Order: sequence, then C-alpha cells, then structure tokens
Amino acid sequence: MPLRQKRCEHLPNTDSLRYRKDYVCEECIKDNSTWVHLRTCQSCGITLCCDSSPNQHATKHFQSTNHPIVISAEPGEQWMWCYIDKFFYRY
Repeated sequence: MPLRQKRCEHLPNTDSLRYRKDYVCEECIKDNSTWVHLRTCQSCGITLCCDSSPNQHATKHFQSTNHPIVISAEPGEQWMWCYIDKFFYRY
C-alpha cells in the first residue's frame, strides 16, 4: 500500500507567492534592533524576522493575526512554513 503524504490545506499556489525585495524586518527597523533571517507572510506580505532572531517578529505576527504561511525571504531559499499545521514545504 503506498504511503499518502500529508498536505497542508493552507499552502498557497507557488505561482502566487508574495516576495519582498528590501530584505529587512519591518518591525526590527522600527525598534532599531537586528535580525538573523527573514520570512514573508503570505496573507499580508509583511517581511519579519525568524525565531533565531532576538525578537521573533514573524511568529509574533502569526500569534496576533493567525496568518498561517510564511516563506523564506532569504535569497536562494525556496520553502514555506505553516504555523498552524507545523508543516514545512520546499518548492
């Protein structure tokens, strides 16, 4: 019997992904703080810092808005994360 791969229902079509080109965390800029890596919310398009960053703005954004999907905003990386399903997807 073949295994069925779980698929997150929140994943957007990769043709409609929101990308940012400024490569800054919008909240860290306001706070005058630093970040490690960046993630772009696929619901509203804001780019924020990852959980390795001191302020973890991307996760805080999910917690306050329930916007489920972020993509890596790092050059050369092509993956998504769903906070609700804890699902990682490379595209």
